Amino acid sequence: MDWKTWYQEHLCPPQQAVRRIRSGDRVVVAHATGEPSLLLDAMVANAAQYEHVEIVHMVAMGKAEYCQPAYDRNFHHNSFFLGATSRAAAAEGRADFTPVYFSEIPALLRDHLHPNVALIQVSPPDEHGYCSLGVSVDYTKTAAEEADLVIAQVNQNMPRTLGDSFLHVTRFDCIVESCTPVIELPPPKISQVERAIGQNVAQLVRDGDTLQLGIGAIPDAVLLFLKEKNDLGIHTEMFSDGVVELAEAGNITNQKKTLHRGQSVATFLMGTRRLYDYVDNNPAVAMYPVQYVNDPYVIAQNDNLVSINSCVQIDLMGQVVSTSVGLRQISGVGGQIDFVRGANMSKGGRAIMAMPSTTGKGKVSKIVPFLDPGSAVTTTRNDVNYVITECGIAQLRGKTLRQRAEALIEIAHPDFRDALREEYRRRFPRTY
Repeated sequence: MDWKTWYQEHLCPPQQAVRRIRSGDRVVVAHATGEPSLLLDAMVANAAQYEHVEIVHMVAMGKAEYCQPAYDRNFHHNSFFLGATSRAAAAEGRADFTPVYFSEIPALLRDHLHPNVALIQVSPPDEHGYCSLGVSVDYTKTAAEEADLVIAQVNQNMPRTLGDSFLHVTRFDCIVESCTPVIELPPPKISQVERAIGQNVAQLVRDGDTLQLGIGAIPDAVLLFLKEKNDLGIHTEMFSDGVVELAEAGNITNQKKTLHRGQSVATFLMGTRRLYDYVDNNPAVAMYPVQYVNDPYVIAQNDNLVSINSCVQIDLMGQVVSTSVGLRQISGVGGQIDFVRGANMSKGGRAIMAMPSTTGKGKVSKIVPFLDPGSAVTTTRNDVNYVITECGIAQLRGKTLRQRAEALIEIAHPDFRDALREEYRRRFPRTY
């Protein structure tokens, strides 16, 4: 059977496709902006036919209606990275959180959490019958390869990204055509504090560096101050519209990279239509599964790799909390540790933690003597290198506990330095 015949024979409306999901199934959903919204809407509409269907994925960028109390008997969400639409469900017991490094999710799906169903979204097939996973390759490719049943939303609006991002239509058990917009993430508003952080981070970026950038106002603020840098490269778990601007301006060329020279490498994308149009069929962008992109040993093959991540809290020893506020889980580790360790192993690499010095409208310091009770340490003190706030830069790698505390107090907000120094004197009574 040729692929075109297969495609036609497996074509069906979304309502018919989701009827193949059974009570008790584990359903793995494509990540972030790759979320197949048409399929999820149909599944929720069919909720009365299910009991205890487990919905597994990282951050949900859509409505996540299956997390609502009305569907408590029908669905249970297992999240690898909580977001705005799933935090309340986790706090109230309708969802659970599974700690895991982003790079290890594919192995988790293969060895421990076998997917009964994969709900994915892809581009239309090319002349050979291959569809691209577009903006979400990450763990989505492994989920589709391992699942007993693959339901694919073939979307005319999904960009055709290149790299190791392709699946053949004969892998799909149900094919649902759509022309729905791919989920977009508008650029964040950047405050003066975030601009100051971005300017401080940019001081550590040199011509020819390869960058890992996260999502949000701080990474976007960093990009504002890289317009004088030359021959930058990208090897990152994700990027957004700001990278497009620097690439089109000639600041990002990828010509100094020591791995995948000439290409920006990522595993998923989140941004606006401008980003999706830029990556469409673009040989300068290569998308790979997360077990490759986020492997610290692969990351470290990029000389001068600069990782830029954010965090919630850091204590005077340099222990970093990024995923919880006390016992309350708010997100997930994502690729933070993968890239911190990869950057530290990279020849000339630099791992950076960047955050505002305060939270709660300036009433709470993010640099603290002790972490909040119950907080989960994300990045250990052994891994931390640079910490940056709007108040300055602290370099911790190779420093004693005493020296770390001194450096962190200097970049804390001035309103909290006296209290931090009091703890410092109690902890380190001797002076030299």
